[in-house]
Amino acid sequence: MTPAPGGGAPGGGRYGEDFFRPEQAGEGDRIDFGALAYDDITMARLRAVGAGPGWHCLDIGAGTGTVSARLLTEAGVASVLAVDRDVRFIGERSLPGLDVLEADITAPGFVSGRFQLVHARFVLMHLPERDRLIRALAELVAPGGVLVLSDAVDLTSDRTPGTPYTAVMRAMWQGLRTTIGTDVSWVPSYPQRLRAVGLSPVAAEIHVPPLVAGSAISRFWADTWERSRAAMLATGLVDDETIDQAVRYVGSDECAALSAGMLTAWGRRPERGAG
Repeated sequence: MTPAPGGGAPGGGRYGEDFFRPEQAGEGDRIDFGALAYDDITMARLRAVGAGPGWHCLDIGAGTGTVSARLLTEAGVASVLAVDRDVRFIGERSLPGLDVLEADITAPGFVSGRFQLVHARFVLMHLPERDRLIRALAELVAPGGVLVLSDAVDLTSDRTPGTPYTAVMRAMWQGLRTTIGTDVSWVPSYPQRLRAVGLSPVAAEIHVPPLVAGSAISRFWADTWERSRAAMLATGLVDDETIDQAVRYVGSDECAALSAGMLTAWGRRPERGAG
């Protein structure tokens, strides 16, 4: 998954500082596991909304740059500006049409201009002032262009069987919310929020990658739990043995659970004079 730029939390922490630090060994690999799980779905949606030749694109929280690169090499867009608060992983890529900007998207005026595509995946869920940020990102969309937002949706519920996996997922969401402000509870409201900032039409979809032993998403969750173990233990909902059991479970053929899903919502800025 892509690391989120900027941010703050009820406990004062920040993504990329308190947890998921880019300088920590293996963090780039963890992000790439998320990319392997979700990039094909993301690219299918970006191409379906029109991303292609002549488009100038803004990729927020670009992580290791996999989506930015594929927009150029597969969709054939004219240019991509890849933005992240730490660009060490994107800086390893060199492609015609790819520009890299190290910036905090919570800062007013972090970028100028307008783009046919503004894309942010697994970013806003980690940041406060989400309504303000959605308005700001919508303002960066050129007439006729599209804002595409993707974030996680938690599929554990009170009726989910009690297993180490479900206990750990609940502890992860609670621990990350307390420490760095991650909040996925509002993600299903994306379509309404995009409509509220003047985008039309809007639509949304959810993708849930299968938890299969050895899969990219299974390895992503196991790595994510290890890196957020302190936050999870602090909730009191799990102990070290429960986390270890969940790691073994998600990597085995015994796993029978749903991963968190990825909700993607998109909205188009009307052409000038439309309506």
